[in-house]
Amino acid sequence: MPRPYRKPKGRPLDGWLIVDKPSGIGSTDVVNKLKRAFQAQKVGHGGTLDPLATGVLPLAFGAATKMVPYVMDGTKTYRFTLKFGEARDTDDADGQVIATSEARPTDEAIRAALPAFIGDIMQIPPIYSAIKVNGERAYDLAREGQLPELAARPARVDRFELESRADADTAVFFVQSGKGVYMRSLARDIARAVGTVGHIATLRRMRVGPFLEEAAIPLDKLVGMEDIPPPSPDLLLPVTTALADIPALALTEAEIARLSFGQAISLVELMGRIPGDASPDGGLVRAMAGERLKGLARLESGLLRPERWLGPGETTLVAPPPAGADGDTE
Repeated sequence: MPRPYRKPKGRPLDGWLIVDKPSGIGSTDVVNKLKRAFQAQKVGHGGTLDPLATGVLPLAFGAATKMVPYVMDGTKTYRFTLKFGEARDTDDADGQVIATSEARPTDEAIRAALPAFIGDIMQIPPIYSAIKVNGERAYDLAREGQLPELAARPARVDRFELESRADADTAVFFVQSGKGVYMRSLARDIARAVGTVGHIATLRRMRVGPFLEEAAIPLDKLVGMEDIPPPSPDLLLPVTTALADIPALALTEAEIARLSFGQAISLVELMGRIPGDASPDGGLVRAMAGERLKGLARLESGLLRPERWLGPGETTLVAPPPAGADGDTE
């Protein structure tokens, strides 16, 4: 027999909440706390922060959860303090010391090593990470004493700069990166590149896509104190806020109609209108009819293809229908 329908618990809230995560709590724990506080049906997050890390953690409520992949693909910025002289199994201050070194690099040596870590690089994730190895999480294997061998993965680092040195043992770095870059790996690898070992002592994220540090609300202002009233749904940002840093492409009503039917448009027809910061090799654009957002489209193989389209209420992105009787995808 089919299972009886069960109405989801909680309120059907839609939107984004930008939290300033404190150190000492995991991203999933933050989600659970705020799901309870808002009594919301569905909440997720846009990019994990380690328990040690602080900073911008976007929470997606309801329909916003469909936007999470686009947020995670966006630009991220970080600042971290690298402590030289101790390698740790987690590559951050929460782990156990596994190696030491008396070597301390000069500022000049650090700056000379940085260019090798900028651009399209290959990076080995930390052993304590959520990467799956034969169906199991790497951190679970590591906790059981099985040290998994993780393969290097492509990563994109746009900026990696030495900001300051308080003393010989530490260095503060600024990083701007794309999706899936591990700051703990950058810290580990730059220390090795300058002839020593090291780990992250502090880490803060200042940006995730369009969500900036200035807009983040400290977690303790939302939950945790007896005299704090339940947070208001008015704190949630609109669902489409997540798309704000995706380049906008102006389209005619006829072109919008074609895309809404699942058809693709040759980029030749759009010459002169394609945003300069949109990659022709798989880049996303916001399909705009005047000031109105109609959906997302992707540039690939010389075509503009519909990716996600606004639903009837113009608040939720849905997959466009496949091209059919109204025309083929060309």
